[in-house]
Amino acid sequence: MPPARDSDGSADPDDDEDLEEEAPRPRRPARRATRPKGHRPSVRRWQGADDEDDDEELEATPARRRWFPRERHPVYWRARDSLYFEPLVAVAIIVVLVVSLYAYTQNWPPVYVVESESMQHGSSDVLGVINTGDLVLAQRVPVDQITPYVVGLQTGYSTYGEYGDVILYLPNGGGSTPVIHRAILFLQWDPITSTYNATDLSGLKCGNATGAVYATTGTTDGCGLTGLGASNTLYLYGVGWKSVNVCIPLDPALLGKQSGFVTMGDNNIGTGGCGSGNWGLPDQTDGLSTLVETGWIVGVARGMIPWFGAVKLLLEGNAGEVPIQSWEFLGITVVSLILLAFGIHYALRAEGIEDERRKRPEEDDEDEVEDDEPPPGRGRRFLRAIRPWGHGEEEEDVDAPPARTHRPPRGKTGESRRGRPKPRVRRDSKAKSSKSSEDDDL
Repeated sequence: MPPARDSDGSADPDDDEDLEEEAPRPRRPARRATRPKGHRPSVRRWQGADDEDDDEELEATPARRRWFPRERHPVYWRARDSLYFEPLVAVAIIVVLVVSLYAYTQNWPPVYVVESESMQHGSSDVLGVINTGDLVLAQRVPVDQITPYVVGLQTGYSTYGEYGDVILYLPNGGGSTPVIHRAILFLQWDPITSTYNATDLSGLKCGNATGAVYATTGTTDGCGLTGLGASNTLYLYGVGWKSVNVCIPLDPALLGKQSGFVTMGDNNIGTGGCGSGNWGLPDQTDGLSTLVETGWIVGVARGMIPWFGAVKLLLEGNAGEVPIQSWEFLGITVVSLILLAFGIHYALRAEGIEDERRKRPEEDDEDEVEDDEPPPGRGRRFLRAIRPWGHGEEEEDVDAPPARTHRPPRGKTGESRRGRPKPRVRRDSKAKSSKSSEDDDL
């Protein structure tokens, strides 16, 4: 407010003294700009020499200048953030699986698909038995560790629902697709006498004895095991899950002049044996192969993955060979695996496997979404980033704490608590003199 003047236009000296005595006008603190949580400005205001506290704050938190500031700075790069993470993980799992199967079977390829129903126990899928569409692991083992059916019958050793081992072999030593059948008996060829020896049958009941397991025609009491030739026939009783009889003519022209295994599928049952009714049909009498030599054996079935081989048969157009139950079990298994994968994913996520450093930026992002005021636009952020100096006294550092303003007590200066100071009005000196004269007259 301008000082009061006398009638002649001169300023009153007392007024000048009063103006000098008035308290200086307090400086209004700058309003703090509302910024998104977690955002740090690129340009800070100019700090005066007397702002020692602000200088300390700036030294503790150095400014970071960016031409194109982003709203969020990731803590570190994670492999699963890549677009190729899922395909690479899938390939890695397949590679580990194949290498593990090869290490277990010592055979390549380690897995084969069952393409026929010769090993099924009936027309439907039976768990624990080799069915069409199953994947069988072919493990390479020494020949002396292969247990035929007649030996397993004595020791109680069984695999896939029957006694003895199931072997994979190449018919007559050729071809690319192996046959998956059970080893029944090993016959040893004697090239001197051109006969066979069936020593695996020793110890079993034979001939006309009650509960006989085998019989050989043309021998004493039907129990001969050596020197068996074209004039002899070997009978096996109660073989397989259907307890059928098996007839094996010991003719070198039929079996071949070599030592090897008599093989048969568990489901290879039909007419055409050595009599009427149903008989077991070995591969050697059915014309599939001669005696299986040890060099023809690809491996022994040592493990099975059910149902998944049906996909290969479907692609080849042989889906009709697969039992209906196998398709049902396959669908249930695939859905269960998918649900299990999602369950493990969310269970681990709930347990907090995320890094703590990465959780904090994610929590800040959630706070930004919940904030009522939207973040500044891209244009404003760009202009704020390229300004080399502050914008007058109104520019401030949002990271620095607000400066405290020390105000004198209200009663001493007569100033209001907020706003401009209260003006002081003085009377004119002439008015004072006239009033004093009037008092004297009274």
